[in-house]
Amino acid sequence: MTDVTNGEFDARGEKTWTTPILFAYDGSALAALAIERAGQELATSRDALVLCVWQPADVGFEPVTSRLFDVDAANEVRRAAEETADFGAALARDAGFRAHGLAAEAAPTWKGIVLVAQTHHIGVIVLGAHRRTGLVGHLLGSVTTAVLSHADCSVFVVHEQSRSTSQVAP
Repeated sequence: MTDVTNGEFDARGEKTWTTPILFAYDGSALAALAIERAGQELATSRDALVLCVWQPADVGFEPVTSRLFDVDAANEVRRAAEETADFGAALARDAGFRAHGLAAEAAPTWKGIVLVAQTHHIGVIVLGAHRRTGLVGHLLGSVTTAVLSHADCSVFVVHEQSRSTSQVAP
């Protein structure tokens, strides 16, 4: 496993981070919250990739623009995924990270996240846990659970309840 405390010290004695962060961003409010929370909890001023995983026909993300597109046309789905990733990258930059968007075609989604993390030598993956339950949760599976099980690096999980706790005064 990669230790998220890896880093070097600069001339001022402050830690600089050598491993980038991967944000799994699907355009949802929970994914945006995960970026916000990471900005509060993790070292910022480090490189980050904001990944939107897509699949033709079964899009797998919430487009951030109102532009209509044909879900059966892979190039249109890819373009919408790129726009979604770029929007998430802007959120990550606002949270203090040096972020770039990336769209990747993969099924299931967790495999795309883990492959990108391995390819880019990611130190920590950040994602939101949707906590789907019942039959829908069983049929869809859990991206979070699969990423936790298969990732070679650390995983920072933000739950929906974090929204209320992030607004509570200490």
